[in-house]
Amino acid sequence: MEYITRKTMLYKTGVEYGDYTMNHVLGCTHGCKYPCYAFMLKKRFGQIESYDEWIKPKIVSNTLELLDKEIPRLKNKIQSVQLCFATDPFMYGVEEIISLSLAAIKKLNDAQIKVSVLTKGILPAELSEFSKANEYGISLISLDEDYRKKIEPGAAPYLERIESLKILHDAGCKTWISMEPYPTPNLIEQNLTEILTAVEFVDKIIFGRTNYSKKVSAFATNKEFYNECAALVLNFCRNHSIVCHIKHGTIT
Repeated sequence: MEYITRKTMLYKTGVEYGDYTMNHVLGCTHGCKYPCYAFMLKKRFGQIESYDEWIKPKIVSNTLELLDKEIPRLKNKIQSVQLCFATDPFMYGVEEIISLSLAAIKKLNDAQIKVSVLTKGILPAELSEFSKANEYGISLISLDEDYRKKIEPGAAPYLERIESLKILHDAGCKTWISMEPYPTPNLIEQNLTEILTAVEFVDKIIFGRTNYSKKVSAFATNKEFYNECAALVLNFCRNHSIVCHIKHGTIT
């Protein structure tokens, strides 16, 4: 594992459903093959040169020290901190990153700061012992393992993600799903209701289209497809008392 240092850690995010965020790792072992906004952003600004470099993450070694400095200064401004928008806090099988993420969440919770987590890895069961104000989420765009191996080769199997989320739900934690970037039928034929039913226990679902993809643009009825999917998700959430957020630009 390689290490880097940074001058700051917590920052205000411009994401529509976010507040503050932190990214204590540069890169991600999950190696998603669809257009990854985080990878494209880091490459654009010269922090990463290639995909091969991206999938060999570097840990920010002074993460906890930065939090010790920044939390007292910012805690009255922060509603919640998202882990993470430009990396994954629980990379599948990478114990050093998992341990650092748990330590960071504890520091934030000790300061009465709520944390929202999103991962394509496995949510550790010990998160159930953290603040019940926290929200724990997984990315889930399919249940097809062949598709997962093709599009998210280094990420956790879908059913393992769901199982780890269900454990936290059963322990009384708030849970959510990010169903983005949802693929069009020319990428994979699948039943959206079947995916939703597999996670009908969650408190919130965020649904969004695939962006920056020529394959999606080439699917002639992609706008109509996403309109239909969004309507289905909204109706499903309404019927199951689940909070629903449709990402900007998904409905046209």
